[in-house]
Amino acid sequence: MLRFTILLSLIFVLPACERSKIDEAKWKSAGAEAVEPFKKNLKQALVEGLAEGPVKAIAVCQVKAPELAEKASSVSFKVGRTSDKLRNPDNAPKSWMKPFLDQYVNHPDEREPAVVLIDQNTVGYVEPIFLQPLCVTCHGESLAPDLKAKLSELYPNDQATGYQAGDFRGIFWAELARN
Repeated sequence: MLRFTILLSLIFVLPACERSKIDEAKWKSAGAEAVEPFKKNLKQALVEGLAEGPVKAIAVCQVKAPELAEKASSVSFKVGRTSDKLRNPDNAPKSWMKPFLDQYVNHPDEREPAVVLIDQNTVGYVEPIFLQPLCVTCHGESLAPDLKAKLSELYPNDQATGYQAGDFRGIFWAELARN
């Protein structure tokens, strides 16, 4: 059902893409490998940032996370993260990612990594992000007043609060070159 719904959505989202078959297992493995350094380095940076306090940790997501995504990317792939509930508008999902976000939000029992042919030269990979306990500090239901004030200052349209540990938060993604 998940594959059918995503495929149906992509027919409308990506009408010009080549819809040939891809080796899903191969591309899922390549995608997971591509995002792993970004995930690992982001978590380490967040742990270090939170050790200095939640307000200081905001800089990790605001400044350090984009740098880590860029550093983890290469000439053959690009990695990042996005969500259906954004804090930073610079992380807005690309059109090929939106059907996956919709699927993950609307079907909690169908949240597996997935791949899609974006165009004849590029495969997209997505992997769900579930909120870790340390993330509740800045994304939880109850935020410290100084943290809330700083988030409001930096992100006046913040939608990324009200979560509990284990909640679906968004996706890690990769765009992989098909050579």
